[in-house]
Amino acid sequence: MSAWRTISLWMDQLDEPLLARPALEQDLDVDVAIIGAGYTGLWTAYYLKRLAPGLNIAVVEANIAGFGASGRNGGWLMGNLLGEDRLLADLPAQQRRASFDLLHGIPDEVEIILEREGIDCDYRKGGVLYCAARYPEQEASLRQYLDSLYRQGLSESDYRWLTPRQLAQQIRIAKPYGGIHAPHVATIHPAKLVRGLARTVERMGVNIYENSPITQWQPGRLRTAKAQVRSHWIVLAVEGYAATLPPLGRYQLPVQSLLVATEPLSAATWDEIGLSRGQAFSESSRQVTYGQRTADNRLVFGARGGYQFAGKLRHDFDLTSGEVALRRYLFSELFPQLKNVRITHAWGGNLGMSRRFKPHMVCDQASGIALSGGYGGEGVGASNLGGRTLADLILQRDTDLVRQPWVIPQGGLDALKTWEPEPCRWLGYNAIIRSFVHEDQTLANPATAPWRRKLVSRVAGFMEGFMH
Repeated sequence: MSAWRTISLWMDQLDEPLLARPALEQDLDVDVAIIGAGYTGLWTAYYLKRLAPGLNIAVVEANIAGFGASGRNGGWLMGNLLGEDRLLADLPAQQRRASFDLLHGIPDEVEIILEREGIDCDYRKGGVLYCAARYPEQEASLRQYLDSLYRQGLSESDYRWLTPRQLAQQIRIAKPYGGIHAPHVATIHPAKLVRGLARTVERMGVNIYENSPITQWQPGRLRTAKAQVRSHWIVLAVEGYAATLPPLGRYQLPVQSLLVATEPLSAATWDEIGLSRGQAFSESSRQVTYGQRTADNRLVFGARGGYQFAGKLRHDFDLTSGEVALRRYLFSELFPQLKNVRITHAWGGNLGMSRRFKPHMVCDQASGIALSGGYGGEGVGASNLGGRTLADLILQRDTDLVRQPWVIPQGGLDALKTWEPEPCRWLGYNAIIRSFVHEDQTLANPATAPWRRKLVSRVAGFMEGFMH
């Protein structure tokens, strides 16, 4: 069995041989060289070829398509961008609404391409359920979030409050306090999407070279162990693997998210739980949980992972018993009937986090450098937007995509905010995460005194402010 099948449930389920494409062994001269055969790199190649079929494009991948976050994520195709409320807050009302509509349209854009190119990735647009599910403070925080969205001009057609009874019509959890439904989210099979995109761009004339780690890069040129590529454009599409391309690691740090998958559950069990339309779901805590019912009736459930000192990549994703147990505890709090269910897969991945949690799409015509990243765990959808945007920027097309507040049209890497040096960021990250864990443990205990509940929430909220 290919070792790549052990990457995740998704890669294990692929009905295809996992064989690497040939490595780069001869020098190339191309118009666009893309580093990374994940979602961002492949979407960029796709849109460039659609708009300019004559471009000579090469994608150079260190492992195989799907090795990184594109083959490991939770399968949420979101019509959102991390921190969009802050990014759009200062725009005039009409322009802000247009930007929200652009983001909300991401799943529909992807669906059009899936149908056009014949990519089957179990796409189901059932929206997302943000649940107040484990303690009453979650209801208060969700209502505050909803009010903030309405103040920015969004409406019930975008985000709608559900009473416990209304929530139960879609998902039945143990302690419902209510929730929010947003329709602009689909669930997918991540590995089927990335592998399908790779085959699609190959049919369009894009060359993909795998098992070809980049050893050196600079404007106009990159090198592998055996060859070099000269190119007018270098597209850095590595997200959580930015540390492999110095100095990019100063701007995008790798953090980890960890997931588990259950065995396929019976129809009777799913009748008890719901999620009959492919909805994504989350419970509203700072643990950042996320889940979905897969097409083969498993529960896939993930939660925030960690950060390694000096921004080192995590390579060993054989989850510890404690890491698995935490995720079992969290989903069992929602669905007690699954407390002893068999977990068949446990895995994780590195994702990219930019300073101040600001995603960025950068294109510098002077240096020929373009990149999109800092998605902060929301990259399945954001990468499609990033690919579309980079294509328009590279081709100098004047579109709505290139006029968004997350776009940096010049200045290259120097226009990005850098992370603090170590040990500051490691100490800060761990202090923040520990405050989140303490808050969650305290609030989940109904015997906790009211004054203490308020105190831990204030501390966690204060700590969260440092992340922005």
